[in-house]
Amino acid sequence: MKKYVLVYLVLMFMGTGLLHAQITGLKVEKYYLSDANDATDTTAGRSLKYGSTTYRVFVELSPGCKLRKIYGDSEHLLKIMSTDTFYNNIDRPLATFGYLVNRNWFPDNPLLALDSWLTLGRGAKLFTGVTKEDDTDGSFIGGANNYGGTAGIVGGLIVNTSSETGIAVTAADGLVPDTTTLTQWVDYGIRDLAGIDTTIFGSEKLGTTLISDSIYLQQNTGVAGSGPGGNRVLVAQLTTKGLLTLELNMEIIDSSGALINMVASGNTHVTLQHDHDTLISPFLKYPPVCGCTDPRYLEYSKNFSCGAQDSCHTLIAFGCMDTNACNYDPAANFNLPMLCCYPGRCNDRDIALVCPELSKFRLSMYPNPAKDNLVLKMFAETPVEMSYEIIDSFGRSVLKRNTELTAGMSEISVDISMLSAGIYQVHTQCASEVSSKTFLKN
Repeated sequence: MKKYVLVYLVLMFMGTGLLHAQITGLKVEKYYLSDANDATDTTAGRSLKYGSTTYRVFVELSPGCKLRKIYGDSEHLLKIMSTDTFYNNIDRPLATFGYLVNRNWFPDNPLLALDSWLTLGRGAKLFTGVTKEDDTDGSFIGGANNYGGTAGIVGGLIVNTSSETGIAVTAADGLVPDTTTLTQWVDYGIRDLAGIDTTIFGSEKLGTTLISDSIYLQQNTGVAGSGPGGNRVLVAQLTTKGLLTLELNMEIIDSSGALINMVASGNTHVTLQHDHDTLISPFLKYPPVCGCTDPRYLEYSKNFSCGAQDSCHTLIAFGCMDTNACNYDPAANFNLPMLCCYPGRCNDRDIALVCPELSKFRLSMYPNPAKDNLVLKMFAETPVEMSYEIIDSFGRSVLKRNTELTAGMSEISVDISMLSAGIYQVHTQCASEVSSKTFLKN
């Protein structure tokens, strides 16, 4: 029987793990917190609100994988939202996306470095975006690297060293040189025919919400991350004073070259838009959705990206839950039908191994794990005296009783509240037959 359980568990847990194999996490870095001096800049009539946070969003991929596309479609909406408006510095000619921004523009227009945009990998033209902790070549923005904005602030802008954002951007700007040649970039639903960004990240409007069922940014070659942090790929820079919420969908090129769509929620069947697998990843929502991530518990779900304290309550007890089976287990809460065995028919398995309860006296118990009470269920063909004994993990007898069984099924409630937490065995004896079962005391 153990062999069948082991095979089932391996297949079950491998199945849940494969769904997330291409994306291993989403890192949202607090890049910068604006101060009062930053708010003085009014480039193109727009200013940055004092106390705004600039976030950088990285998707973490398995080794060998590449990010090809970020998108929204009719079944999987792309959602980028805040409780306040997103900051846009619109003095960036046709540089709709992060990969088109020229770093040489920053000295004259310092807050362009805090602009809101989408990208795939690149944080500026010929520069890969990395987290500040992965950036070891210093900084080209902030302080002495700019002229103080429209108010000419002495000492320059973007110099705040708030502890909330970790490493100062004047020490690490999250940009490292990258001259890798990439093939065609393609986008849809973001720019109009004149090449103007019509979303809330463009010059046409301010806003708090981008929700779209027909939008994408694609790099045909695919982009992989670099740096000590592993395969992290920058997908967005977002500046807002509000609370940020994300639901992202991505097309991944896996290590074998196959295309896989990873989505934050929605249907996972193949659609007209995709001729390859579509799988849900719990890592594509921000803030992260937390819950029980321990597969040993009934409350486990693959849709949680982080564990929540006290979210796992009920340990899984595998077993046969068919009351017509000879090895029906009332303590089970997760049914394994292939384990069920029926009198006279046991799928060519050894009846003595699969159904040891086919004896004159049949013992079962519940719940397991138990806290205050343990119920012994004993079947007897005729009335008989029974004794039961509980043995701790050191082999010591901690409780011993005698009782009478009636013909048929009897239930004996055993008070175990005085026992310490741990593993115990119950030994029962009816006439000359002895049975043993193990239980966990919480």
